[in-house]
Amino acid sequence: MSWVNYRKEAIDQIANTQPVKADIDYKKEPLSEMYGRFVFGERALRERLPKPIYKAFLKSIRERKPLDVTMADAIANAMKDWALELGATHYTHWFQPMTGLTAEKHDSFITPTSDGHIITEFSGKMLIQGEPDASSFPSGGIRATFEARGYTAWDPTSPAFILESPNGRTLCIPTAFCSYTGEALDRKTPLLRSIEALSTQAMRILRLFNKNSAFVNTTVGPEQEYFLVDKRLFLQRPDLINAGRTLYGSKPPKGQEMSDHYFGAIRSRVLAFMADAEYKLFKLGIPVKTRHNEVAPAQFEIAPVFEAANVGCDHNMLVMETLRSTAEEHGLVCLLHEKPFKGVNGSGKHNNWSMCDSEGNNLLDPGETPQDNAQFLIFLAAVLRAVHKYGTAIRISVASAANDHRLGAHEAPPAILSVYLGDLLGEVVESIVSGKKFKGAKGGVLKVGVTTLPPLPKDASDRNRTSPFAFTGNRFEFRAVGSSQTVAPANIAINTAVAAALDEIATDFEKELDKKGSDLNSVIQKLLTKYFTEHKPIIFNGDNYSAEWAIEAGKRGLPNLRNTVDALEHFTDKEIVGIFTSNKVLSEREVYSRQEILLDNYSTTISIEAQLTASIGRTMILPAALEYQKQVADTVLSLRAAMGEDVDVSAQKSLLEVLTRNVSALKRNLKALDDIRTRADEAKGSSLEKARMYRNSVLPLMSECRAAADELEQYVDDNLWPMPKYRELLWIY
Repeated sequence: MSWVNYRKEAIDQIANTQPVKADIDYKKEPLSEMYGRFVFGERALRERLPKPIYKAFLKSIRERKPLDVTMADAIANAMKDWALELGATHYTHWFQPMTGLTAEKHDSFITPTSDGHIITEFSGKMLIQGEPDASSFPSGGIRATFEARGYTAWDPTSPAFILESPNGRTLCIPTAFCSYTGEALDRKTPLLRSIEALSTQAMRILRLFNKNSAFVNTTVGPEQEYFLVDKRLFLQRPDLINAGRTLYGSKPPKGQEMSDHYFGAIRSRVLAFMADAEYKLFKLGIPVKTRHNEVAPAQFEIAPVFEAANVGCDHNMLVMETLRSTAEEHGLVCLLHEKPFKGVNGSGKHNNWSMCDSEGNNLLDPGETPQDNAQFLIFLAAVLRAVHKYGTAIRISVASAANDHRLGAHEAPPAILSVYLGDLLGEVVESIVSGKKFKGAKGGVLKVGVTTLPPLPKDASDRNRTSPFAFTGNRFEFRAVGSSQTVAPANIAINTAVAAALDEIATDFEKELDKKGSDLNSVIQKLLTKYFTEHKPIIFNGDNYSAEWAIEAGKRGLPNLRNTVDALEHFTDKEIVGIFTSNKVLSEREVYSRQEILLDNYSTTISIEAQLTASIGRTMILPAALEYQKQVADTVLSLRAAMGEDVDVSAQKSLLEVLTRNVSALKRNLKALDDIRTRADEAKGSSLEKARMYRNSVLPLMSECRAAADELEQYVDDNLWPMPKYRELLWIY
């Protein structure tokens, strides 16, 4: 069967596909009862642990104190019994290596006995520590291949959970992952360190106001965007299978121009998938709240409410995995790549970040009168200082080959970091800088002009979707994270940058307050004026997409690190290494190792895409184009043979010229791409030099190959075209 027949057969099948009905009945099992069923959280702990151990365990978590290992056996036994009752047969230390994915090695609970039977065992030692092979995970030079030992260490601040599959259930224990030398090989370890670092510095500010909080935590609520395509069409696209994005594909007649997909009615097949995914996430205790159609066709979003950053990062990894696996069950494929389709919006992950004290008070809540809320203004100043002074570290946290396709386009914030405060806070800051009286702009009531509508409360400021770091009421929304990325690096960078800023601010306050005759109010007035004046250049409430802003940002001295290579080059800058090492988030060796891993990942990604571009171009697109070129040439010859040399074949010759020009260009560029990619693969220079070669030489040739092929797609007989087109992938599902 030819490729085109596969295409047409798939489309016919999709037309008759009915939504998959999952086994969900909230009447029989109310949401309030089933929510968190597969989580070994406080409810399970309270029910299964002796009261003294339960209280001691919770106290150690809430007060950030080391866990008494004597409790581990009791917790492990309770966890095992709970998991077995729910049908689990194995357990795994679930961790997040530097691959950007999760990892797990399953062990069964069984231990054979001498009489040929088994007992089930799970000790405190098994709970606390595991020993997976570390040799094959990225280490950036920290570990050689022959140095295989690595350790997973139980993270008691993130609850254990059960993952179910059609063939069984597994107890998953969130863990950190480190090398034999104690260096971090994962995302969780530096995230936990960064939370502690921020807590230490934030507590210094709170003590100025006589607050006795036990700690400060960071919170996160990552909004997740994704695409869905039918699996039957997906399997006919080698580029989607192996690269997660289309390396070829011309713009369809209809994309997102009509804005008719955004917030539109959700198709029944997609809604069935969403409901099924949400059901599984609810059982895992993940508080997903929002679902809707996104801007691009076949694009959607799922969003949770806020959680502690460590748990929120774990949950986002589970959200991504659940979306993938559930889509398969519904005959769909979930695409998490930042730019699966050229010419339509890509997918991001808005990282809603804030801070709260141990009593649950949001430190970024301005209250009714932010101009009088000194504590809030100090924390606001710290965030402005962090983004202004250490913004490069935050920019690096979202750098990847995939995200390069999205950042800076008119769908995502640019690579220039700036902060949007809105009118109200902007006026507060301006009044402090200028010393003029704050006029007190407020939201009021929105007048719609329809008498039957109730009065609508109006926010104090509008929303700026073009800003990479926007204040949205009581939190900052960092909009530059890519959809396939774990949110841990972004939160590590933000936490560390804010911790460094808080350290500097707290030190300034302590010095000023030590001076004779000083008082807190006067010091606050003096230092806030200083900070807001110094960091005013980072505030921008306008259109971040505009060319004028790029020019203005340059005048303000804001860096514009347009791509991953430009960004990663600065990872080992003295100032960036300094904030990670001084706050004990990453050692100098760990910083350098991460730079090495990310550069290698960038180069490897482009190398794979270049090989795919060449393979698909040679074996699928060129044969189809050559066949059609032959058909057109044969038509010219047949016409002349039948009607004489004077017959008008100008239309056929014009078409033949277009085909010949693009076939020649594609063949020429494919050869050049193979040559330069091979040279880049075999280059002996540093990782940075190699990455530059892929960026400067390989990527442009991939674009040249695509340009020729995409023009051919517009002319080659549709019955010969070997892959599903955008008009099918984006609209038929």
